[in-house]
Amino acid sequence: MSAVGAGGGAGAIVDLCSRRVPNPLTLGVAILGLTLAVLGLSGLTLTTALAGFAVGLLIMLPGHVIGATGAGDVKLLAAIGTLLGPKGIVMAFLYASIAGGILAVIVARHRRVLRETVERASALVQTAGANVAAIEQGTINNRFAYAPAIAIGALAAALGW
Repeated sequence: MSAVGAGGGAGAIVDLCSRRVPNPLTLGVAILGLTLAVLGLSGLTLTTALAGFAVGLLIMLPGHVIGATGAGDVKLLAAIGTLLGPKGIVMAFLYASIAGGILAVIVARHRRVLRETVERASALVQTAGANVAAIEQGTINNRFAYAPAIAIGALAAALGW
């Protein structure tokens, strides 16, 4: 659990400061997870640690493909998957999604664009995604550091919530 907290926390801090999750950080977390699995110190086998990586990568990749998350976020969740395994990383993803939604509301409110954000999200749902281009080309920037949401989700999953 401390490795999950350290890896997620480091990712969150770096993302908040630089708006990036660097490759050396995600690679380090992944190597740590795999090493702990090989040494039998994480409760995971090497196979389940690798499966956690693959599942983490696969569930975050669609968000990156549509431009909703950065590549560093995808790699961070995948790397944390080596510490949580496939079931744990799915739970981490679900908790991160909830935390990310809450953070999005907080950021939009702080930037005084909450109403416009909710209206655009509502239109996205009502049109089944037909207005994606309008949202991506919008006049407001609603992007924010997502690694803190990943860290919260990973820690919640590691704690067994």
